[in-house]
Amino acid sequence: MKKRSATLSDIASELDIDVSTVSKALNGHPKISRETKNKVENTAARLNYHPNHIATALVKGHSKLIGVMVPHTDESFFATVIRGIEETAKEAGYRIIIFQSNDKTEDEIQNLKIMQEAKVDGIIASPAIHTTDFSHYQQILDQDLPLVIFDRFDESLDSDIVAIDDFKGSYKAVTHLIEQGCRKIMHISGFQHVHIYKERLRGYKQALIDSGLPYDENLVLESDMSLQHSKEIVSQKLREWDTPDAIFASSDYSALGAVQVLQEHNIRIPQQVAVVGFSNESFTSFVTPSITSVEQHARKMGEKTAQAFISHVHNPREQKVAKVSTKTILTPELIVRESSRR
Repeated sequence: MKKRSATLSDIASELDIDVSTVSKALNGHPKISRETKNKVENTAARLNYHPNHIATALVKGHSKLIGVMVPHTDESFFATVIRGIEETAKEAGYRIIIFQSNDKTEDEIQNLKIMQEAKVDGIIASPAIHTTDFSHYQQILDQDLPLVIFDRFDESLDSDIVAIDDFKGSYKAVTHLIEQGCRKIMHISGFQHVHIYKERLRGYKQALIDSGLPYDENLVLESDMSLQHSKEIVSQKLREWDTPDAIFASSDYSALGAVQVLQEHNIRIPQQVAVVGFSNESFTSFVTPSITSVEQHARKMGEKTAQAFISHVHNPREQKVAKVSTKTILTPELIVRESSRR
């Protein structure tokens, strides 16, 4: 049978002191002597006592826990954002619980329910790529639970938002390719219901227009941003018509897929086809050729996201209803490498 967990009462009975004294000792209360604290801590360890954070949260009204959800934890962009969130939150006395949706809306919905059951003080999230109905996020806002959305966001939600200027990042990338002499630029775009990919396509179009080049919708390929799918659609297009002289991808994984296909066809990069990605994933500087990419400042995004959350929860309760949601937009930077430098 499963052994019953020790309680504060068990520790109090063992030491013949009040439960309130045990609680204060474990929480470092200044009026409890060092000797008593040591006895309580040693007894708690011996009895294998573990605090019930949910019960504590119910009593105190806060858990000092933040639920953080990302599409994937194995991408350096999201991993770096998490690091920025965690370090900033820790300085303010918060800990984080990490969830991943694997870009599945059903997992996203379930994760949000688990976070609420865990009595987190608020939620930080980047929505799944397939999410088109954001009602489960609206329910979080309706419950007055602090919510900060980063990177991928939906303008219908009145939550705090932290993101990059995707239009500007895309515009810089395509303008760079044009300056390198490229005139037939393919764009691997993400799903257009996702705001960031819509903005990246808009930046691509505007850069062409401002340079006097025509926009050709046949040069735009929609992808789920995975390496494999990008390889498939680029391979298909290379079989159908003339090779472009550049490829701008809305993610580094898509850019890497394009690079691999070009290499398989013995197409020289960047001499014949230049390639630019987006996000500045860690692998972009290690592969051959190294891949030009748009830096999203992931660490800073994580820090700003945590700061937005902390600013929200530190407002007096009577001001929360009147609090205006904030939108923090970071400026992207183009990191030029071998794949586009002619």
